[in-house]
Amino acid sequence: MLRHEFRPGRLVAGAFFTLAGVIYVGDAGGAWETPWFVVIPVVMAGLFLAGATGVVARSIRRRRGPSRATARASTGTSTTPP
Repeated sequence: MLRHEFRPGRLVAGAFFTLAGVIYVGDAGGAWETPWFVVIPVVMAGLFLAGATGVVARSIRRRRGPSRATARASTGTSTTPP
């Protein structure tokens, strides 16, 4: 099974977009009253934190060097027997 690279910035952005959706669903369902402009700071804060998380994660990856999967892909070697 091929594994994908973990991107924590996308996880943070997804969490904040989910929070924005929950805010709107709660307002639509009558659980609470939310002004229309409340979601804008939530989404902007989420995008900012996702960008900061992505920069930190990328700097950590660069410091560690290339992973084995990246090194194999760049050399063209395969792990499966012919």
